[in-house]
Amino acid sequence: MAEIVQQRIEDRIPELEQLERVGLFTKKEVKSVVKRATALEYKLHRMIVNKEDFIAYIQYEINVLELIKKRRAHINYNFKREEIEFPIIHRINSIFRRATKKWKDDVQLWLSHVAFCKKWATKGQLSKVYSAMLAIHPDKPALWIMAAKSELEDRESSESARHLFLRALRFHPNNKKVYQEYFRMELLHAEKLRKQKAELEKAEIDLGEYEFSPEILSGRLAEIVYKDATGKIKEAEFVISLLNIAAIFDFTKELQDSILQDLQTNYAADGLMWDFMARRELEAPGVGEELHSAKARASDINRKEERCCLIYEEGLKVASTEPMWSCYLDFCMERRKRKTNVEELMEKRQERLLGVLQRAHDASLLKEDYYKSWLQILLSSGDAEGAASVAMAATERYRQSVTMWSLSLQTLMEVGSGDMARFFQEALTHVNPKESLPLWQLQLQWSMATQTPEETEAIFKRGLQSAVPAIAMEMKDGFLNWSYSTGGYKKARKTFKSLQEIRPLSKAFFTRMIEIEKEQETPKMNYLREYYERALQEFGTSDDDLWLQYIQEELSPLGQPENCGKIHWRAMKFLEGESVERFISKYTLFQTGHL
Repeated sequence: MAEIVQQRIEDRIPELEQLERVGLFTKKEVKSVVKRATALEYKLHRMIVNKEDFIAYIQYEINVLELIKKRRAHINYNFKREEIEFPIIHRINSIFRRATKKWKDDVQLWLSHVAFCKKWATKGQLSKVYSAMLAIHPDKPALWIMAAKSELEDRESSESARHLFLRALRFHPNNKKVYQEYFRMELLHAEKLRKQKAELEKAEIDLGEYEFSPEILSGRLAEIVYKDATGKIKEAEFVISLLNIAAIFDFTKELQDSILQDLQTNYAADGLMWDFMARRELEAPGVGEELHSAKARASDINRKEERCCLIYEEGLKVASTEPMWSCYLDFCMERRKRKTNVEELMEKRQERLLGVLQRAHDASLLKEDYYKSWLQILLSSGDAEGAASVAMAATERYRQSVTMWSLSLQTLMEVGSGDMARFFQEALTHVNPKESLPLWQLQLQWSMATQTPEETEAIFKRGLQSAVPAIAMEMKDGFLNWSYSTGGYKKARKTFKSLQEIRPLSKAFFTRMIEIEKEQETPKMNYLREYYERALQEFGTSDDDLWLQYIQEELSPLGQPENCGKIHWRAMKFLEGESVERFISKYTLFQTGHL
């Protein structure tokens, strides 16, 4: 090992001598580099090596490169790069290769090597790194795309980029992103050739020795990629994504028309196609004259939106489906949210949206999410009767949806419906009991605000009988709090006493009673002990914090400190597993005043 390390250090001598000779490093700095490099090399030749040691060595060498770059700029010296920087760059590449050979699966390590090659202009090495990385990770489409882009942008080789994309498609024949980037690459290549031709023509240079195929210049290769892609991936969204890429380039009108024709022919029943076609109308040119007034601009926008709606309506004739209605509604909602100072346009947008919502509902094709927006619009417009009607209709359509019932019940509460008790009962009948906690909470909120204490208590007691533990526990906690707020301490204690033996129980139920006791003018320690003891019966085997709180209570002015030893002994006896270690740690911190 020592011989190898010594050889590697000796190999550095020529570059170090040059650094000292040209004044970039001092003799002391050269010695420091040798010492540090020797230590790092020894780490790489140990029996068991760590990835971090390789990374530390690479980072050190990069720091040396950066320092040389700054020193060169400072003294304005730009010679001897082949003798100084090149050996360091070669060494860093070598360390990267050793590291990636050992940790082949570490993609981040490969990408770090790629980043280094890009920064320090080793383009030939960059292709080799990508090639080695893709041989290990051919299952990652993003790496193929990255490698192809590098060939196109860094090495300006469209042929190599094309070759990589074709290889990527052998591994990922149905990957949308690979096809999209391949399509973009061919268009970029065509655009580059068109610019080169234009520059040559502008300079009046004879094009005889240059070959500019009219088919390539027109984007024929991109069209071939498009045909292959859409033959394998038959989705309107994917075709639209390719059309959007083509639209970036100004020479692709024929290609765009062809894609648009395919889209309309092959995806006539797809809501996304109609959505795309409708939204294109917003980009259409205006009426011709320049629009100076806000009202004129609003009128022009309204005409465009009307044309969009006509396309959606045409789509509904072909396929009246839930996705189609959703696309139409999303468009209407987006337009309604757009700011305008013209009142007429605002009203028109809202009227249009409400009409589409009603028609989608009538067709039983309105998704659950849209009812919330519908109710909000009606309530903000002051249409309480309409909101109540929609709320009831929504629950008819989505009888088992907790979200829908919650939303509708809140709406009915807001508009002051007089039959809320029946609606809550109906909701709890249809909804899965395991999901019904929000409805119980909403019912209690309504009852506390509008009903007598007796009626509210009856709801609590019905909830206590639930077979769902989460609901029963929530009812206990809520019942205790409500008893205290409405009937004071005596009622709270009575409620606690009546429920403390009925499982399931939560820790919050006991801790709240302890808080209530301590809020009294003269808290009773024997009651506090009673609450702690009862809580520890339920949670004493796992809750170390409860034991610690009990000890702290005995150390308070109300308690008896001599009881702490017994509580500590019991805690050590009853706690199980990791909770014992946690208790010991916290108790020690508490005794030393750090808790």
